[in-house]
Amino acid sequence: MANQFQILILNQISATGLKRLPERYTTGKDIKAPDAVLVRSADMHGMDIPASVRAIGRAGAGTNNIPVKAMSQRGVPVFNAPGANANAVKELVLVGMLLAARNIAGALDFVAKLDTADPEMDRKVEDGKKSFAGYELAGQTLGIIGLGKIGCLVADAAIKLGMNVYGYDPEITVDAAWSLPSQVRKAHSVAEVLKHAQFISLHVPLVDATRNLINADNIGTMKHGAVLLNFSREGVVNEAAVLAALAEKKLGRYVCDFPSAAINGRPGIIALPHLGASTQEAEENCAVMVADQLVDYLEHGNIQNAVNFPNVSMPRESTYRLAIANANVPNMVGQISTALAQAGLNIHNMVNKSRGEMAYTLVDVDSKVTPQVIDGIARIEGVLAVRYLPLEA
Repeated sequence: MANQFQILILNQISATGLKRLPERYTTGKDIKAPDAVLVRSADMHGMDIPASVRAIGRAGAGTNNIPVKAMSQRGVPVFNAPGANANAVKELVLVGMLLAARNIAGALDFVAKLDTADPEMDRKVEDGKKSFAGYELAGQTLGIIGLGKIGCLVADAAIKLGMNVYGYDPEITVDAAWSLPSQVRKAHSVAEVLKHAQFISLHVPLVDATRNLINADNIGTMKHGAVLLNFSREGVVNEAAVLAALAEKKLGRYVCDFPSAAINGRPGIIALPHLGASTQEAEENCAVMVADQLVDYLEHGNIQNAVNFPNVSMPRESTYRLAIANANVPNMVGQISTALAQAGLNIHNMVNKSRGEMAYTLVDVDSKVTPQVIDGIARIEGVLAVRYLPLEA
């Protein structure tokens, strides 16, 4: 009988994504001993995550709501869906630039407050529109910090609108570099981007290195009246520094997707209610991607797009497979190989990769693996989790 798996659902997950799970999978919000968890925005930090959980799938890009470090210590990969919502975010960045450049928010508010019974309404419209004159995006310079999937799409769209683009990303991937338009000028630092751009768009994860990336020390180097766009994460921008720069007219607008008590209603602030990935298409794309990744991991041990594990994929060449999560320490592969050899098991194929302190090994062997062998490998110092994944009819 084929493997049965139980998936705990913590948020409303797109039905299109859930349909990617085989019919033998059980999904629900009240599963007590799940093999995996599918989540969007639910905060899992205070949750008692069952010991049965072998993987967590985040139907989105950010994983700040998941205790990634604790899961790593248990040998549990945390999957996400990078790039699945990229087009939705790209379009919202374009909206943000237009909102700022054309004073659209103020104009909408002005029109909403007009008295339709006033016979002078037409004249007031003509007189009032002068207050909302803006400027065009064509010919302006956009600086992009973070050139992942979203950053590359934003760059391409901006160039097609006639903008000049600077880009900065010290950790740009090969795939991103290939997809980046050739017209993008390479910046060598955040400071260089801030110095040259009228619009600055942030597309970085929230980690220690990016927290308060835009702060009191560097916001003063921006062009007078510049527009800062943050559709990344709230913490990458220091709100106090932004408010001070707006008050001094150094910053023209701050457009973000993260309302807060500190900035709401303040002059120069355009805050949207977390709309970045709020499209039907983005939700479906994220759910489909992460569901496919969970299935491939649960059934074959392959890992793609886990934020805390290396990408590891190995075609099936045997019915019998072991998947081993372990600390990245010397002689781990040797100890695993020795344990298998002592049990009389022939290794048909093996792959081992590491990422920081974490390593992951897939091993295909030519015959059945007994519980005693699995327990022996699990007892090796540094092994965090062992899964036996035989193909079943």
